Amino acid sequence: MYQYDEFDRSFIQERVAQYRDQTDRYLNGEIPDDVFQQLRLRNGLYIQRLAPMLRIAVPYGTLSSSQLRKLAQISKEYDKGYGHLTTRQNVQLNWPELEEVPDILRDLAEVDMHAIQTSGSCIRNVTTDEFAGVAADEEVDARPYCELLRQWSTYHPEFEWLPRKFKIALNGSKSDRAAIAVHDIGIQLRKNQETGTVSFDIYVGGGLGRTPVIGSLIREGLGEEHLLTYVEAVLRIYNRYGRRDNKYKARIKILVKAMTPEVFRDKVDEEWQHIKDSPQELTEEELQRVKHYFDPPVYDQIENETFLLAKQRLSDVEFNRWVDNNVSPHKQRGYAVVTLSTKVPGVPPGDVTAEQMNAVAGWAEDYGFGEVRISHEQNFILPDVRQEDLLELFKQARDALLGNTNAGKLTDMICCPGGDYCSLANAKSIPVADEIQRTFDDVDYLYDLGPLDLNISGCMNACGHHHVGHIGILGVDKRGKEYYQISIGGHAGNDSSLGKIIGPSFSRSEVVPTVQNILDTYLDLRLHGESFLETYRRIGIEPFKENVYDEDVEVHAVAS
Repeated sequence: MYQYDEFDRSFIQERVAQYRDQTDRYLNGEIPDDVFQQLRLRNGLYIQRLAPMLRIAVPYGTLSSSQLRKLAQISKEYDKGYGHLTTRQNVQLNWPELEEVPDILRDLAEVDMHAIQTSGSCIRNVTTDEFAGVAADEEVDARPYCELLRQWSTYHPEFEWLPRKFKIALNGSKSDRAAIAVHDIGIQLRKNQETGTVSFDIYVGGGLGRTPVIGSLIREGLGEEHLLTYVEAVLRIYNRYGRRDNKYKARIKILVKAMTPEVFRDKVDEEWQHIKDSPQELTEEELQRVKHYFDPPVYDQIENETFLLAKQRLSDVEFNRWVDNNVSPHKQRGYAVVTLSTKVPGVPPGDVTAEQMNAVAGWAEDYGFGEVRISHEQNFILPDVRQEDLLELFKQARDALLGNTNAGKLTDMICCPGGDYCSLANAKSIPVADEIQRTFDDVDYLYDLGPLDLNISGCMNACGHHHVGHIGILGVDKRGKEYYQISIGGHAGNDSSLGKIIGPSFSRSEVVPTVQNILDTYLDLRLHGESFLETYRRIGIEPFKENVYDEDVEVHAVAS
């Protein structure tokens, strides 16, 4: 992973001192609320329903064990002893005191962390596949390019005040685990197997929220030396033509749609011609300098791991399920990638305690190389676990409530904090998620359903990515009461799609029975080996709609 140098550390320390002075002046009445709002947002601080919320940057979702331990310490010292993993691979604290935030930023700086540009109308945290660098299906490791974009975009003077927030995601694997199609800029990395050269396919104008859009491909085969200049050309066109009179029409997706992708592409290309050969063109020396930070660790040469693992799986049914579901193939023989699920009944999805953070930090050192990832799905990832250590890790993870075998299943849902925390929410998300967890907490049933993404958002801002859930749940307000709109057929990976609303919204008490009805329809109509998404795409929405709104259909909850 990237290692800060003295410039990085000096820069962050200066920013901490600057924000401390700004906070002191605000508390002394020298800075008005509207001015301080922009200052705190640039440092990751929101004012939520009940308390401030601090969003801490985790560039492309990668942490060291020492950084995770620092987050655990901060959560106990300044918060309520837990943190929240976000879909942008960051960490949020939900209960910090405004006057203590400078102290938190100081403590973060001790381990080369910060909260810069995790909010506000700027370029946000650049994200990628949580398995980057270790995935068996990877063509190109996206992390060096994420780091180049991070360094380039941090306090970029031209893009400090964009029309709205701006999100970039990169994916270098055959499977898209970074949801590039629903980002302002999505980048698919490719490698020519004959020449070894790297190129990029650039998608622009994707996004969720009030106007969900799948991004448009505007350039194929961009050379890696042009990454920064081409992205800059896109940002320049957006900054120049994006609307600033209406925040609901200010995202780049609105501009691309209004111009058409073809016209937008032409304007970008015209702008790019002026800067493509500028000093920002990436030299081979600079590319290799950054790539060097992401050289693979020195792996053990392991020969007989298959027999031992097979024997352990045969002797422990629960461990076998965990390996089957939460353990992914690794590039290196004898190693595996492990997903530690945060999704258990009674715990808000993505919430992790200080004790769990410390445990994960220890496992990363004991069973890997001291590195932890945060996934788009709000789980922890251990990227380099020896297969011979999987059983012991599973036992410890299970004891720490991080060993659930539901990764990629119905109960491994994405869920925003909703009305319990967020002042923008129309409805609560966490109680709905908890009821779904408890109702469908049956391993055999979840395995019979197969891969299924259920996403929940408390409002149209879509922080829970409900538009791209196979089943999406959106909280809405109806005459001051909480209701929930349900959509089906969304998908955030390869061949992305937006879900379609099945019909009128439901009261909270009707949500779980409706989800059960949707699942029953799938189980009744699927073909052998067909996933929920495949079934939906084959039969369409009507059979689901007919069963959901048929008053004669009796709905039963699955027994735990």
